[in-house]
Amino acid sequence: MTKIRRDPIEALGEAYELMLERAMEGFRKLTGKSGPALHEEIDKARDTAVERGELSQEDADKVAGYLKRDLGHAARYRSETGKELKDWLGFEVDLIENEIFDLFMQAADKTTVELLELKEMAELASTYHTGEIAGPGTLVCENCGEKLHFRKAGRIPPCPKCHGTVFRRPEQ
Repeated sequence: MTKIRRDPIEALGEAYELMLERAMEGFRKLTGKSGPALHEEIDKARDTAVERGELSQEDADKVAGYLKRDLGHAARYRSETGKELKDWLGFEVDLIENEIFDLFMQAADKTTVELLELKEMAELASTYHTGEIAGPGTLVCENCGEKLHFRKAGRIPPCPKCHGTVFRRPEQ
């Protein structure tokens, strides 16, 4: 497994990707794949990051929440629209590291998981805020409509156009 760098700007983005890797590794081994089972695997990955000293409990809780939010939103998008994950991302999938895209595909695959249970959680946490970590994809500024494109997990900056701090995934 990859060790998380201590560069504060990239550390939480790397932690997000590492937590996704760990959660999906455990999830693949399960026979009863469900939304709650995926949540449990994310929680185990969170606990592992804390136990190994990779993240503080507070940061690990945040990253686990961000991961659940993004996967829930991606799964809901796929189940409601029938479209591919590449459409949800809002840009060419070639720009994303294949491993992370593959993990997202597995986690959001509507035939693999009954992630509709995550829908409720995603709806509650469907806004994204400056300073949080977001997975790959596009965010739209609530204030001016400017689009931010994330090719990998990273910290959400203020809107470069209007300095807004609240974002949503685009409804496509």
